[in-house]
Amino acid sequence: MPKLSTSLAGAMILCCLNAPAHAAEGGIDPADTGFMMVATALVLMMTLPGLALFYAGMVRKKSLLAVMAQSVAATAVVSILWFGFGYSLAFSGDGAMIGDLARVFARGVGLATTTPTAATIPELLFMAYQMTFAVITCALVGGAVADRMNFSAFLVFCVVWLFLVYVPSAHWVWGGGFLAKWGVLDFAGGTVVHINAGVAGLVAAVMLGKRMGFGRENLAPYDLSLAVVGTGLLWVGWFGFNGGSALSASSRAVFAIVSTHLSACAGAIAWTALEWLHRGKPSVLGMISGAIAGLGMITPASGYVEPWAGLVIGLVGGLLCYWFCTWLKLKLAYDDSLDVFGVHGVGGLVGTTLVGVFASSSVTGDAAQAGLIEGGLHLLGVQLAGVAVVTAWCVVGTWVALKAAALVAPLRVGPDQEREGLDLSLHGETIHA
Repeated sequence: MPKLSTSLAGAMILCCLNAPAHAAEGGIDPADTGFMMVATALVLMMTLPGLALFYAGMVRKKSLLAVMAQSVAATAVVSILWFGFGYSLAFSGDGAMIGDLARVFARGVGLATTTPTAATIPELLFMAYQMTFAVITCALVGGAVADRMNFSAFLVFCVVWLFLVYVPSAHWVWGGGFLAKWGVLDFAGGTVVHINAGVAGLVAAVMLGKRMGFGRENLAPYDLSLAVVGTGLLWVGWFGFNGGSALSASSRAVFAIVSTHLSACAGAIAWTALEWLHRGKPSVLGMISGAIAGLGMITPASGYVEPWAGLVIGLVGGLLCYWFCTWLKLKLAYDDSLDVFGVHGVGGLVGTTLVGVFASSSVTGDAAQAGLIEGGLHLLGVQLAGVAVVTAWCVVGTWVALKAAALVAPLRVGPDQEREGLDLSLHGETIHA
């Protein structure tokens, strides 16, 4: 009898070990679901508190709370709008330009509902993950107009811009729209997030004009220690941003995470080395700016390239963004307060293009998605076309969104409010430390 019991127990264990992994509900995989829940939390952390601290540390003391308020407001407003209408318009239906309203307020989404794009996780989780991308994209734009944009106008801008720019481009690239059909590759948001945020920031900075005292007064950051903490949170959160875009706990997610980390390291080293040679001292601001440049540059390519390419792309990001933010920006004489275009915009434009150079068929699993280093010229042309379309649409859409916001509230605060600082004049609060 003991022998029979032992044999039966062994047989049960063997069956469990050899049983295929399957979902508790439908085709949902518990491991993928757990991984994506963590990734969703990490990407939300990028906005709150990551971006809030990063931006707060780089503005003047009198506007520190104001830039944090933009991140908080973007999180709240965009999340509700995305749940209500944004997700449905971006990811349901098969229209070339825009989706449909089949998933308004998560209509028809059940416990076991999945999507063809994310077949092993609940659709509601996929919706929430994409929500965090929309949130941080809108919040990023605020950095370009720090110290001078009216909070009321920013709120209206976020609402209009989300539906006019972000949602359509998300559908084109990730929701089965025409850019996806062209074959444009954007693993985690080079076009949808970084080009859109950077270009919108540039347009907004030009339309609002320069800060009072720009080029004459000391506009140095108030507390870079906050920005360093914010950088750390963004860096770690980016593992969810890029790794989570694999939409499964898979080898591709690991490739994306490793490439992301290496690119951030290379970007920090490249920016610091160039600054050290140029200015004689390596600054903390330069180190964290280079890391963010590397992270932005690798985003569209992270799940399509070998890890060594992440190093190369990060080096390009650090060097190019340093040149743009410290030399070309001064020549062009525009006031992008926190270099949203110089880091995110340039990172998105160049990084998306570099997918067409470094994409590896051994990682993508598709010979048609081979980059220039493997002899594939077609993909580079497709990537350039995608960059041009998203950029052009963002320029026009951002202009319209800002004009619409101006009909509700002045885009820029008054001179007295700007002198006093946005914390006190707009929010009735101030930092006492």
